[in-house]
Amino acid sequence: MDHGKTTMVSYLTGEWTDRHSDEVRRGISIRLGYAATKIMQCDACGDPEGYTTSHLADDGKCPKCGGKLETLREISFVDSPGHESLMATCLSGASLMDGAILVIAANEPCPMPQTAEHLHALQIVGVKNLIIVQNKIELVSKEQALEHYKQIKEFIRGTIAEDAPIIPFSAVFGANADMLIKAIEEKIPTPDRDADAPPKMFIARSFDINKPGSLPQDLKGGVVGGSIVQGKLRIGDEIEIAPGQKTDKGFEPIRANIVSLRSGSGNSLEEAYPGGLIGVGTELDPASTRADRLVGNVVGKIGKLPKALYKIMITPQLMERVVGSESKRVVDNLRLREPLMLVVGTAATVGIISRLHGDAVELELKRPVVAEEGQRIAIGRRVENKWRLIGYAEL
Repeated sequence: MDHGKTTMVSYLTGEWTDRHSDEVRRGISIRLGYAATKIMQCDACGDPEGYTTSHLADDGKCPKCGGKLETLREISFVDSPGHESLMATCLSGASLMDGAILVIAANEPCPMPQTAEHLHALQIVGVKNLIIVQNKIELVSKEQALEHYKQIKEFIRGTIAEDAPIIPFSAVFGANADMLIKAIEEKIPTPDRDADAPPKMFIARSFDINKPGSLPQDLKGGVVGGSIVQGKLRIGDEIEIAPGQKTDKGFEPIRANIVSLRSGSGNSLEEAYPGGLIGVGTELDPASTRADRLVGNVVGKIGKLPKALYKIMITPQLMERVVGSESKRVVDNLRLREPLMLVVGTAATVGIISRLHGDAVELELKRPVVAEEGQRIAIGRRVENKWRLIGYAEL
């Protein structure tokens, strides 16, 4: 996890949840991080000075004039780790996003390999609403910041980020926080979703929330976290988690009852709708949800989810060059029996090419996925001992 990115979100939200603090200190996170806050506005302070968050206005009053604030909406942040060897986790996080903030450090040349890889990842999973944050401007001179700005403009020319706002930012001093909050409100709108459709939620994290030494009568069931992409979930609903757990006969869906719902900011809910991050408390054995064991599964009503796929046929759209590799290697043709990393929603699996049929390839999956026709699949190949992004496909 990039420290500057972590600091930026912490400044806006006052929190950053990642269960692996040692990894954060080392600069690497193997899990998705997440946080939530409310966007608020003070009409008296004008535009953009009136934009703030519930954390920055911790007493509910405008931090600049002390006036009344209007709550515009609650938003959630998902951090996809930047480390180059964790592309599957990055893509899993991107699949949950309605928009993205691409953080580029002002004290490093642009683009760094992982920055280019992240931009391609956003393009592959279909994220179009982008904001670019030129972070750590306190570490460079005005002239260096302007030169770096030109590098960013050159980097994004001709990409989905070409028209994205570029906001110089310093979390250390809070510089341009109001401009960033305004950009989030204006450039990443809440999309229209069908709340009446059968519910579907991608699982991005799963937890055992019980403290060590808890007595049996005090134990709470396992929790799954992620985003609802359609429909709604209610306390008391019976749900299915698929493809589920591995058995002697393959993978079998898990059934559970919802006993609690919480928003990304920790508010208790009776019903949960699409948008933002949701925690779903269940009656499952907490051991089954410990350490993200259910990541990549899909939650829905019993019998309403697509069937788990053990084999898929796709027509890959390969890139010209391997994304993120400093050597700028050309993407070679796919080979029979070659293993590929496939990311579908929040699920990452390995597929072995079992058949080549013209431009199409058939893959046998090491772990099945629950997916629908038209869903995008990111494709990675092992290059220089790391999984690198080489293309995409639609199911």
